Amino acid sequence: MKTLIEFINEKQADVPYASGEFSRLLNDIGIAAKIVNREINKAGLADIMGYEGSQNIQGEDQKKLDVYANNEFIKALKNGGQVCAIASEENEGLITFDSPLSNNGKYVVAMDPLDGSSNIEVNVSIGTIFSIYRRKTEAGKPGTEEDLLQPGTDLVAAGYVIYGSSTMLVYSTGNGVNGFTLDTSVGLFLLSHPDIKIPEGGNIYSINEANYIYFPEGVKEYLRYCQEDDSTTNRPYITRYIGSAVADFHRNLIRGGIYMYPGNRKMKDGKLRLLYECIPIAFLAEQAGGKATDGFRRIIEIQPDSLHQRIPFFAGSKHMVEKAEYFMGYFSKDFKPKA
Repeated sequence: MKTLIEFINEKQADVPYASGEFSRLLNDIGIAAKIVNREINKAGLADIMGYEGSQNIQGEDQKKLDVYANNEFIKALKNGGQVCAIASEENEGLITFDSPLSNNGKYVVAMDPLDGSSNIEVNVSIGTIFSIYRRKTEAGKPGTEEDLLQPGTDLVAAGYVIYGSSTMLVYSTGNGVNGFTLDTSVGLFLLSHPDIKIPEGGNIYSINEANYIYFPEGVKEYLRYCQEDDSTTNRPYITRYIGSAVADFHRNLIRGGIYMYPGNRKMKDGKLRLLYECIPIAFLAEQAGGKATDGFRRIIEIQPDSLHQRIPFFAGSKHMVEKAEYFMGYFSKDFKPKA
């Protein structure tokens, strides 16, 4: 089977201006993912479960594995030298490295080092999400926020690693989506899911329905639609919600479905971060033939205005997302973002 490195080298021509640095960058992400996977798999045996005793910039209590994963990915990207700056969900500000090698790096990375970490103790799938951009500022100097605050249309690549019954790395450079499964016996990611396509129509919806009373009317109406009995459209749909964006999206990517985290009366902008979760997942959804919006706008066209900006999120099978947009537009005009 083809390894991740072989595949990256073979597809290097797909990346504009690629000269080897990008391939090494993806390899660095794969190495960090294998290290994090090792710790996750022995979490019940080692003192790495539970809370670390601090909070991240989001005001969320950090798990020990959150901190560990964050440090390992930062270390791998620093040592590789292809990255001049990193934005992490776990850090308030931009991470830069004051070294000639890193300052000349062509790329910047935005990442959620351990998505869904609240599920660690119950052995549920969690993941890492990453986005890669070419820097916009002058080489030879540290990267700046300007390098990270780019819309998804400027992405060089995006992907995620899901740590579950098997560990998979799924990524795209804008020419389709491919998945690689980690063979732990040899320590290699092997191409297992070439050219992934999400079904245009699915029958799974994923949403935290505990927030139902706070949802905008458009979301409530769409949920009622999903639950109606109509054999001609294969309804009622199935509800599946894990509470890990990577795991919920990955299932729907393979089987067809929609993942939703809308705004609500308590959190008008929703919970998910534009840079760390929404843009990379939206990019993958589109590359697999699906769709991703905030209910009104295409996610990857939204210009980020801050590193930790939150935004409502709908992603998955094209027909399901379009139906959700219809209900949002018809019933929830008060939630429509200003142009």
